[in-house]
Parts: sequence; structure tokens; C-alpha cells
Amino acid sequence: MMGNEMIEWSCTINGSNVQLTVPATERLVTILRDRLQLTGTKIACEIGRCGACMVLMNDEPVNSCLLMAYQCDHQQIVTIEGLAPSNDDELHPIQQAFIDEGGFQCGYCTPGMILTTKTLLDAHPEPSLEQIEKALCGNLCRCTGYGGIVRAVQQAACTSAVKPVQE
Repeated sequence: MMGNEMIEWSCTINGSNVQLTVPATERLVTILRDRLQLTGTKIACEIGRCGACMVLMNDEPVNSCLLMAYQCDHQQIVTIEGLAPSNDDELHPIQQAFIDEGGFQCGYCTPGMILTTKTLLDAHPEPSLEQIEKALCGNLCRCTGYGGIVRAVQQAACTSAVKPVQE
């Protein structure tokens, strides 16, 4: 596939249908940030090692810096902006747990951590410490000692309101 070939790209992003004409090899992170202004998805390492660009594609965590437009055409994408309930004044219980437990410092890695946590808790509502550490191993934080992050995941697990996003 040629890098400059344009495609008609269609995805469901945060519950809304999005259609764009984009280069087939444009990265998903670029589409989200530059074309759709969903800047909660961060750009950091650009090689899929830090998790700052993490989004959910079909309910699975993926590094959006590694996905080209053609690879995610016709998929369901959830970014950090789509995690909270539709009421703008309310946070998702995982987001609130990160605030309550100080699961961030600069906040750059936090969207990826939160989306990874959602996937973990959907699969394991009461995760062990080992499951938490394993789930978060693809997310790098350069500021914290991970204590607040782990506590936030544990608090979120105790919150009975943690449920899959309803469309």
C-alpha cells in the first residue's frame, strides 16, 4: 500500500460515526489528535513501548502510534474522552479513583493507564496485585513510583459502578 494513497476511512469513535478521507498509512494517533482534536491520546515514544497513546479498539487496548488508518478502518475506538458518562460533570469511576489515590503526577501517561485499567477490570473485576502489575506493564510512567496508580486500580476494582461503557 502506497503511503500517499487516500482512503475513505470510517470508524465509530467514542460512540459516534466518523468518516474522513485520509492517507492509508496515517497513524491513528495523528487522526485522533490532529483531525478530530481528541488530544487526551498522547504522543510519546512513537514505537509502542510507553502506552501514552493507548486507546481501546474493539474493547482491547492498542497503541495508536502503531496503527495505520487502513488497519483500523471500520473498527470501534474509545479514547479517554469517551470513557466518562455522557454527563460532562461526571467522571468514570476509574478516572475518579486515579484522582482520589493520586495515581498521577504530570498526567501524561494517565489516559493510557486509565484505559488499560478499564480493560483489566472488565476481564478481572477483582484483580490480584500480580494481575494489576501485568496489565500495566505496557504503560510507562516517568513521574510516580506506581504506588498511587496501583492504589487507584484497587479502588476502582472496589467500586461497584465500574461497568463496561454502554452505547
